Amino acid sequence: MSEYRTALSALHALETFGMRLGLENVTDYCAAAGHPERAWPALHVAGTNGKGTTAACLAALARHHGFRVGLYTSPHLVDFRERIRIDGLPISERDFVAMWDRVGPFAERRSMTFFEAGTLMAMEWFAERQVDVAVLEVGLGGRLDATNVVLPALAIVTNIALDHERHLGADLAAIAREKAGIFKPGVPALVGEAE
Repeated sequence: MSEYRTALSALHALETFGMRLGLENVTDYCAAAGHPERAWPALHVAGTNGKGTTAACLAALARHHGFRVGLYTSPHLVDFRERIRIDGLPISERDFVAMWDRVGPFAERRSMTFFEAGTLMAMEWFAERQVDVAVLEVGLGGRLDATNVVLPALAIVTNIALDHERHLGADLAAIAREKAGIFKPGVPALVGEAE
């Protein structure tokens, strides 16, 4: 228990680095760690409204069909471990500590953000536990979000509205471009709203 609290405190200490959009830290970690983000097919979900629900529904659907499913969402309600789940169960305290031990030294050296480190912990755990598929909810935007290091099997952008204009742009078109940044050539894509 004390190891978990210590690891959780160390992760929360990264909040002092604030929010930073960009892929350099996460890309560099993944390359150094043997690409845990490539160990499983990803379903990548961005958007303003409904992305958490969409991610949860995709995970439930995959589980219903017999797949071992990783799910990474944010924020959490009570405990950070809610963000990282396999087959509906949150990462254990022991596994959380193990993932922090793996990711933490790199995250601290590189002054990573709380979200970047949490994302990498999820990716590492999903790779270690050999999930059949992982559903990743974008934290903010899409194009420069830490989750956008994956080459997904499917990319989904739910409905778009004005949100985080300071970081994503002042109008719907600019925000939509940022969220559509999760779309990759040759990867099927779905949008929640068409006009």
